[in-house]
Amino acid sequence: MKEILITTTCFLLLLKFVPAQNTKLASTPPMGWMSWNFFADKINEKDLKEMAGAMVSSGMAKAGYNYIFIDDGWQGGRDHKNNMLADPVKFPSGIKALAKYMHDRGLKLGIYSDAAQLTCAGYTASLGFEEQDAKTFASWDIDYLKYDYCHAPVDVETAKLRYKKMADALRNSGREIVFGICEWGPRKPWLWAAAVGGQLWRTTYDIRDKWKNLSANENAEGILDILDINAALHEYAGIGKWNDADMLVTGLYGKKGPSGDLGGTGCTDTEYQTQFSLWAMMNAPLYATNDLRNMNEATKSILLNKEVIALNQDALGKQAIRKINNDTWNVFIKPLANGDFAIAILNRSESAKDCNLSFTELGLMDKYEIRDLWLHKFIGKGNKWKGTVQVHETKLFRLKKI
Repeated sequence: MKEILITTTCFLLLLKFVPAQNTKLASTPPMGWMSWNFFADKINEKDLKEMAGAMVSSGMAKAGYNYIFIDDGWQGGRDHKNNMLADPVKFPSGIKALAKYMHDRGLKLGIYSDAAQLTCAGYTASLGFEEQDAKTFASWDIDYLKYDYCHAPVDVETAKLRYKKMADALRNSGREIVFGICEWGPRKPWLWAAAVGGQLWRTTYDIRDKWKNLSANENAEGILDILDINAALHEYAGIGKWNDADMLVTGLYGKKGPSGDLGGTGCTDTEYQTQFSLWAMMNAPLYATNDLRNMNEATKSILLNKEVIALNQDALGKQAIRKINNDTWNVFIKPLANGDFAIAILNRSESAKDCNLSFTELGLMDKYEIRDLWLHKFIGKGNKWKGTVQVHETKLFRLKKI
């Protein structure tokens, strides 16, 4: 017990002398495309360039998606001076050249490492080389670091110290680099991640391409499981400090790979639309993971819905609060910077349900003009909404006081 108290006290004393978290970095939740769900560690610069081209040509970049994230598998070991190297076969031009390619197209480049000796997929990681690796990333003009926690001790204090060490290294690297803490939630990073220098933190294990987990394996979470965890953490989120509910599975349709493991057999377009709606309401980062080069119209209509994206990127930075939570209904409310409110109504059940919602149940006492953000039209005026919500559908409304 004495050792625990001493360790905790030392950590708190260290935090007294830590510069304030940089909330200018990631002042809105990051948006982009991440490589893991589609490619796993079989990534290369050709595919990433193609994804960047598709991000621009599809209109996603214009809609706000501006990051291409290289996940695990890019590493090629270290040189004789212990500098991190990219795999020369996968990235023959090097990471710095790839960053320039992205920047020339108005995009940003994110990269991946781990707070241990090896990454989750068994590649070279950054423990013991934090300052050196941070300077390397800065010299490559990297814009974001996703920092994982595989092969690391289970206690909380070690996690705090390891993440703080990399955050300090990034802060001293000479370049502003967003720091994404990928701890997956067991050590409750929402309680400490901002204090050690993170701009966002994963709150759950990896998402699988499915509606919900039907097994006893906590690492087999679907959309609904992650929603239930992340929805309870609204008080910890704000500008420059976001609850990361993991990647979007929109458009994967059960693709084999990481998202297809552990029962990830795919979702309906309605369920994909629900994920997008609720991730936007919760100010979660919006990381697409599907093949941007080959999207059907349903996937495009979800990922390119600018009215929904506007909720996620709203300047007020308030995560939605779940006001109604039962086996059938979840109702969320989110205040917006211009005085409007967003409301999300989720039917969790296995059949279509009729809903008769008075906005007074959410604490909204005025009358409002109601806009449906998926139909892209105004549907009425007043202080209530009545209608049918399909299985696993989310109705998403923007309310303007009249």
